[in-house]
Amino acid sequence: MNNIKSVFSIKDLENLSGIKAHTIRIWEKRYNILEPMRSNTNIRNYDTHNLQKLLNIVLLHNYGYKISRIAEHSSEKIELLVREIISEKSTKNHAINAFKMAMMNFDQVLFFKTYSNLLSEKSFREVFYEVFIPLMNEIGLLWQSGTITPAQEHFISYLIKQKLLVNIEKIQVLEPTRNDKVFVLYLPENEIHELGLMYLNYEILLNGYKTIYLGESVPIESLKDMKQYYDNIVYVAYLTVQPTKDEVNTYLQEIATEIMTADSQVWLLGRMTECIDLSKLPKAVSVFNSIPDLVKEL
Repeated sequence: MNNIKSVFSIKDLENLSGIKAHTIRIWEKRYNILEPMRSNTNIRNYDTHNLQKLLNIVLLHNYGYKISRIAEHSSEKIELLVREIISEKSTKNHAINAFKMAMMNFDQVLFFKTYSNLLSEKSFREVFYEVFIPLMNEIGLLWQSGTITPAQEHFISYLIKQKLLVNIEKIQVLEPTRNDKVFVLYLPENEIHELGLMYLNYEILLNGYKTIYLGESVPIESLKDMKQYYDNIVYVAYLTVQPTKDEVNTYLQEIATEIMTADSQVWLLGRMTECIDLSKLPKAVSVFNSIPDLVKEL
C-alpha cells in the first residue's frame, strides 16, 4: 500500500490518537519523537509513518512508559515494545489502532490479520463489544471532524459488515426457540448507517428470536405491511442521522399512528434519539442509550 500518500495535520493526529495537539507539540519539541514535513508557510504536516509511531507511543505511555524513555528508542524498538505489551496484556487498544491504520491506508490485509489475531483469543461477540463498537464510535467522530474521508469510512464499514454477515449466517439457519415476539429491524428513510442494526440482528437471533431484517432507508408505508403477516411485532430502528432533530418527534408520532397496534412495540437507539422529547414519547416506544442496554432487554 506504499502508493497511498496520506498527509495529516496536527489536528488530525489529535483526533486519531486522543492526545491534545498542544501535548504532541511539546513531545515533538522536547523529545523529537516525530519528524513533521513543513509547508512553504511553515505549517507542520505528518505522514503515515509519523501517525503509526505516535499511536505506538501513546500505547506505551498508557502502560506507564515515560515519554523521555520512549524517545530514546528507535521506531523499530518502539514497535518491539508494543508487541511485547500486546502479548502480555489486552490487545484492545492496539487492535483499534491497527484497524484505524488499515482504514487510513485502505489496507484490507492488515484488517484481516488484526481480526484473525483477535479471534484467536476472543469470541466474535467480545471482538464486537470490546473493539468494533468503540472503533465505530471513533470513526463517527473522525468523519464528523473531517479527519477521514467518506471513502475511508465506507471501506472499514464494509469489512466489518462482511464479518457480521458471516456470523449472522451461522445462526440464521437455526430454528427460533422463542416465539412470543417477532423482531422487525429497519433504518428510517435516508438512513444508511447499518452496522449497529446488523449487530442487533445478530444478538436477537442469538437470543432465539425470529428476525425480519429490512435494512436501510425503509419508508413507514413498508412497515405497515408487516402487520398483515405477524402479531406481537417489535420494530427496532437505529437513528444515526435520520430523521433529523427537527423531524424526529413528528416521525415518532407518525410511527405511533401508522404502525402501532395493541400488541406491538418500537425500540429505538442511535445518536438522534438524544433529540426525542421523552415527555411526549408514545406508549410502547422505548429508547435505549446503547446496544448493550437493548441486549439486556432481550
